[in-house]
Amino acid sequence: MNNLLSIKPLFESDIDFITEISRKEGFAPGVGDLGIYQNTDKQGLWVGWLNDNPIGCIAGVRYNDNYGFLGLFLVIEKFRGNGFGLQLWKKALSHLSDLPCVGLEAAPERIADYSKWGFIVSSKTTRWEWLGDGKLLEDSHDELENFSLVEGSSIPQNAVEEFDEKREATSRPHFLSSWLNHPAGKVIAVIDQEKRCHGFGRIRPCLLKNGDGWRIGPLMADSPNLLKILLKKLIESHPGLIIIDSPGLNNSASELFKELGFKSESETFRMYRGYQPPVSMNDVYGLACLELG
Repeated sequence: MNNLLSIKPLFESDIDFITEISRKEGFAPGVGDLGIYQNTDKQGLWVGWLNDNPIGCIAGVRYNDNYGFLGLFLVIEKFRGNGFGLQLWKKALSHLSDLPCVGLEAAPERIADYSKWGFIVSSKTTRWEWLGDGKLLEDSHDELENFSLVEGSSIPQNAVEEFDEKREATSRPHFLSSWLNHPAGKVIAVIDQEKRCHGFGRIRPCLLKNGDGWRIGPLMADSPNLLKILLKKLIESHPGLIIIDSPGLNNSASELFKELGFKSESETFRMYRGYQPPVSMNDVYGLACLELG
């Protein structure tokens, strides 16, 4: 087999290919996600081509001069074991080589491989699933004293950005604007009377191995009670399978999701090369996406 892979930037015509192999691999890609990745770093997504056929992909997205993330790393199964993945990996890693911190999400069986490249395990990430009719906490009392639930274009963007940047490894206003204003799905924020944000979340349709479902992320709130009310509102009118990827550095997330009837479906591990981002994750219950950090 010809082992020379042609690695080209992602074009719009490649989106269907990447979406399909992501779905088959069980990534549960969200509708419209790839366009947001590309909009975050137009140079940070690549497709591997062999004899004019796409066989794999990878993302190495620069958020800014301090932080980048590796993800969407896939090679079609029948082409594995030929060094194509290594060629894609080196391409993405070189794009981020000057950054002081690079993150990725690793399957348990890949931790040793990534460790050889200088990545260190930070925490466990749990994928939670809930299957229902769109009604969560039917008996709950969800009156919000001094708060309101605001949707879509009514959400004060600056307030959400300020809330988010205190709970993420690096500020990401460009990504956040694309993520929260995308037409697929629904965004809800918890806003107080002074227009300050106390939590927000997005639910969007996703593609499962068999059928469709919903992914929630980001999902953040500065108290468990607000989180429960926000989550209930996000799930309303969205029957089916709900997926949330929750960071292990939030010490209360596991008990909360178990209490709400979610089940742990799988685990991955967040790894970093460089410094460990010095932020608290106690208010972060759901990551935007594992593919982009």
